[in-house]
Amino acid sequence: MIRNLEDFLTVWQHESDSTLKVLEALTDMSLQQRVSEDSRTLGTLAWHLVISIDEMIGRTGLEFSATPHETPQPLTAKEMVEAYRQSSNSIVKAIKEQWTNESLQEEQDMYGELWTVATVLQTLIYHQIHHRGQMTILMRQAGLSVPGMYGPSKDEWLAFGEEAPE
Repeated sequence: MIRNLEDFLTVWQHESDSTLKVLEALTDMSLQQRVSEDSRTLGTLAWHLVISIDEMIGRTGLEFSATPHETPQPLTAKEMVEAYRQSSNSIVKAIKEQWTNESLQEEQDMYGELWTVATVLQTLIYHQIHHRGQMTILMRQAGLSVPGMYGPSKDEWLAFGEEAPE
């Protein structure tokens, strides 16, 4: 629950770092990985995380510089990493400069409903977690190592010379 700006900034630091670890593990070749012919590619999911920062937080009235949500998907994973890093850093800086704890209770139109800014921020976090989970499945299918986000991943356990817990 986002009760104050520090709550969000603390959680966002971990979650955005985790998203960056996932994005940094992608290769250009892996961006085409998909579960089925009619599903999103790994690259499409990765880019969706990048542009959703602008799309969601842009509805709150915060003034910041992020990759616009209508920006076409780049061809390389490196470009996605840099766009995500810049967008994430931009909202953190703007939040610190423009908002107070009281800003969290302001209501904004989100998809035809009124949401508090705190709800928008919490949803942004959950949205990142949700799509990272989808991405890790595609990463395994593409033969990539999956980084740990809430502790070591199976790949990291093996790199430590340990068996991953069941």
